[in-house]
Amino acid sequence: MNKPIIGAFIALLCVSAQAQNFSLTSRDVEDGKQMGEKHLQNGSGCVGGDISPQLSWSGAPTATKSFAITMFDPDAPTGSGWWHWTLVNIPKTTTTLPQDAGNRNEANVPAGAVQGRTDFGNTGYGGACPPVGTHRYRFKVWALNVESIPVDKESSGALVGYLLNANSLATAELVPVSSR
Repeated sequence: MNKPIIGAFIALLCVSAQAQNFSLTSRDVEDGKQMGEKHLQNGSGCVGGDISPQLSWSGAPTATKSFAITMFDPDAPTGSGWWHWTLVNIPKTTTTLPQDAGNRNEANVPAGAVQGRTDFGNTGYGGACPPVGTHRYRFKVWALNVESIPVDKESSGALVGYLLNANSLATAELVPVSSR
């Protein structure tokens, strides 16, 4: 085997090992557990606080240049899921978001970060509110290989998702549920 191929293989193994250590935690939501009322939508028949949960992450690959957070409901009866929140261009020095970072007034958004448009039609966090049954809500942190992606507050979840997938080094997620 030649040296460039061996070097590339070793680099790939290192990134893969780092990605396995990448994790997302929260004091507010847990995998497989019902989301609290304050994290539910206030509307569409739900009574909640529309407050995004506290999130922290660690173990990102060393090549990370920025982060993003998304909340997506794959169980929405749309055929394409439902985007509840996109927050991108989070500086690589940021590894935690306080509760209510997704507030539509953007007072708690890290400097330089951008919240995209949700499927509710506005920016900021839109809480869980399944129309019927139990839905999974995928909170995902993305370690990105770019400092920023070219989006603004009118960018759809689909566009943001495309750009995140194109620039992702690693992801970690929490998947709480909500039932109605």
